[in-house]
Amino acid sequence: MQKRFLILFFGILSGFTTFAQQTTVTGSVKQPISLEPISDVTVTIEGTNISTLTNALGVFTFSSDLPLGEQVLRLTKEAFVPQRYPIVVNEGKTLTINDMVMERDVAGNDLFTITLSDDELNDDTTGADNISGLLSSSQDIFQRTAAFEFSSSFFKVRGLDSDNGSVLINGIEMNKLYNGRPQWSNWGGLNDVMRNQELTSGLTPSAYNFGGILGTTNVNVRASSYREGGRVTYSSSNRSYTNRLMASYASGALEGGWAYTVMAGRRWGEEGYQDASLYDSNSFFASVEKQFGDKHSLNFTSIYAPNRRGKSSPNTQEVYDLKGIKYNEYWGYLDGDKRNSRIKEVEEPILMLNHYWDISSKTSLNTNVGYQFGKLGNSRLDYSGGTNPSPAYYQDLPSYPLSDPDGPDTATAYELEQEFLNDGQIDWEYILTANLNNNTAENGTSPAAYVLYEDRADDKQLTVNSILSSEINENILINASLNYKKLKSENFGEIIDLLGSTVGALNVDSFDNFQYDNQNPDRLVGEGDKYRYNYNLYADVLSGYAQAQFKYNKIDFFVSGSVSNTTYQREGLWQHSNFLDNSYGKGEELTFNGLGAKAGFTYKITGKHLFDANAGYIERAPSLRNTFSNSRENDNVVRGIEEEKVTSFDASYIFRSPIIKARLTGFYSTVKDANEVGFYYADGLSGDAIAENETSAFVQEVLTGINKRNIGVEFGIEAQVTPTIKLKAAGSVGEYVYDNNPDLYLTSAGFDSADGSISYGQANLKDYKVAGGPQRAASIGFEYRDPKYWWFGATANFFSNAYVDVNALTRTENFYLDVDGLPFNDYDPEVATELLKQEEFDDYMVVNLVGGKSWKIDQYYIGFFASVGNVLDKEYKTGGFEQGRNANYRELRDDNANPTPTFGSKYWYGRGANYFVNVYFRF
Repeated sequence: MQKRFLILFFGILSGFTTFAQQTTVTGSVKQPISLEPISDVTVTIEGTNISTLTNALGVFTFSSDLPLGEQVLRLTKEAFVPQRYPIVVNEGKTLTINDMVMERDVAGNDLFTITLSDDELNDDTTGADNISGLLSSSQDIFQRTAAFEFSSSFFKVRGLDSDNGSVLINGIEMNKLYNGRPQWSNWGGLNDVMRNQELTSGLTPSAYNFGGILGTTNVNVRASSYREGGRVTYSSSNRSYTNRLMASYASGALEGGWAYTVMAGRRWGEEGYQDASLYDSNSFFASVEKQFGDKHSLNFTSIYAPNRRGKSSPNTQEVYDLKGIKYNEYWGYLDGDKRNSRIKEVEEPILMLNHYWDISSKTSLNTNVGYQFGKLGNSRLDYSGGTNPSPAYYQDLPSYPLSDPDGPDTATAYELEQEFLNDGQIDWEYILTANLNNNTAENGTSPAAYVLYEDRADDKQLTVNSILSSEINENILINASLNYKKLKSENFGEIIDLLGSTVGALNVDSFDNFQYDNQNPDRLVGEGDKYRYNYNLYADVLSGYAQAQFKYNKIDFFVSGSVSNTTYQREGLWQHSNFLDNSYGKGEELTFNGLGAKAGFTYKITGKHLFDANAGYIERAPSLRNTFSNSRENDNVVRGIEEEKVTSFDASYIFRSPIIKARLTGFYSTVKDANEVGFYYADGLSGDAIAENETSAFVQEVLTGINKRNIGVEFGIEAQVTPTIKLKAAGSVGEYVYDNNPDLYLTSAGFDSADGSISYGQANLKDYKVAGGPQRAASIGFEYRDPKYWWFGATANFFSNAYVDVNALTRTENFYLDVDGLPFNDYDPEVATELLKQEEFDDYMVVNLVGGKSWKIDQYYIGFFASVGNVLDKEYKTGGFEQGRNANYRELRDDNANPTPTFGSKYWYGRGANYFVNVYFRF
């Protein structure tokens, strides 16, 4: 018995000894100058199927079934030069290889740089919200395809807006508190210094923040992270600007622990693809870093990218049929030059100070302070004393006389058609003459009939955070952060041009005679004065997150949690005469508590086959934009407002081999209790607060309790079929719908109710498609890379299932009720169903070509890159929306009975054939 016990004891002890003497290979991968860790490097033992990825600290570990003796570690990552390191593996020993280095593949990057045009990253000129900038740094084939091939169609990954993803610069979040979206133009034109990006997609863990369900992109602008040298670039395009000139230089590591990087650029053009869409932008960047010993570093960064651009109008199909897809109603000739009435101007400098502390070889603390200030302005014509100056005003188009209830007036329709074809632009001379006439004594020196004013938002935002990263052991990595944001946003209208008037503009609503500033009634204002509205918005956000990542031979997994506290407040600086009690002074302070939890795992079936799954739940504050129903006039809060609830799940099969890389992902997400606020002019309103002869009004539409459901599949595959030829394909099939019937109410200064609102109950939106680009997209293409450093590629991209954005009011009881509150006596449900059917855009295909060449002359590089988009010059709609003018059954039925509806949907079209050419010199 004792003998058996001893045999068993020593057998168990032998097993423990074998485990304790497990063969292990571990190491870290860093950049050569800054010693910044490189994450997601594929580390492979050559000749085997054994591979792993480095974590956020650049660390990897192998610890089972390792081949013994002389081996070779191969390090690979897109945009870096592959490296091979000979090693010797001894049984039962731990081999540690720290600080292996990988240099960026500068020639390869230069060769394959695809530059997203600024329009593709700008949501306000197109009516779409695009997330290309969140994905452009990704090496995943699907995400790169979404960024570079699908972006011109305003495709949304998983049907989600960009407020579901975070953009950070040096760990400081850049998403705006007003709408949750990044303002891409704040750093536009600084391509050379914004390349060092780290992307975590979807719910996967980020070392910097909790993130949204679209992931996190962090741009590293530390001065020491740039390779020593300079670059000069010239580009030409017909997309958004005509010319671009950029120059950058990085010092590399200098004596005394200093490093600096600077850049300047300019982009300009009288117009891009759309008529009179001027572009005028300058960009400046400076980053200076000082190392203090081995553990501390301070980095100061300044970014200044002022830009002005002319907007383009959405148009009805009638207008496009007459004038083509380049037509833009916002401009006209003045003194022989094209003048656009709607200019967006952004001037918001960014200053940041970053402290990096390597507490130990395994723990680091990054503390950041960021301050952003400046202005964002959008100009427009105000015609309070004149007729609508829009050349595409519905009464000036041929469809209007053709819809005359007394019968079509074909003669007038023909005259209007010819006038529109021959001109069809803003008549600046008429506007100036009208104002000059108002200046004269015989006309009573009336106020300006027309003025050009600007909607302004002047923000001042302070951000402070600390980000901790600690490797507990070779298997466990901890991340945590604490963040604070404080915003003061000054919002007002400002007169920027009196257009010849010497009297000034009357600060009164000329249609309803409301005083915008009741404490200074009938005030005349001049250029530089505030106009129409004046208020401040305040926001404070305190948030934190903690995360643990676990990495083992067969499985990696993580858990992450976040909490936040958000407060909003409006302060009215003027008293509106129709909201005497709730427009002036500080309103109610609103508080929202947020939380988030997510987890995921990656199971390594083999070195080539992986299975990945993630799930998350987030409660978040609504955006400032969707918190107040009409902040320009009062401090009314959206009824029943509460935190939005977001749920997301995805599962992926991943295949990786030296030849083929592929991913297939299924995804599902929901958003609940969301709110949306919109503005438009409506005809055919009903309700107790509506007078019988006053059924039209400019309204604020408030949708509350919105639920949305997104489900679909996405895939990407690329195959290096020969050393020079790569085949690639990607696609997404989704269904993005409203998942309930939210409540709708309207507010307007003209409504005869206590709070200026009318409730219309439920909007029957359930199962309508959520608009925003095609819900199905696919791409197939190839790429040829010659050993002599030239390359060429082509893709064919297919899009379908894109829909117009429906008007919610027509899906309420207002649609079938007469002004007396009773149903229309001629209401036909079958006709109504057809009228309310959501428009689906035609399917289309876009073919794109790209190519480039680089030359190395001694230590210098010269490179050329060109892309041609939409080679076949296909015309296609990228988005659109139903106008709100026809708010009831009779209005919509009668308008649609005409050959050309007067108030048909308005659309945006994609660009026809377009090009981008880039030449650079690097030293």
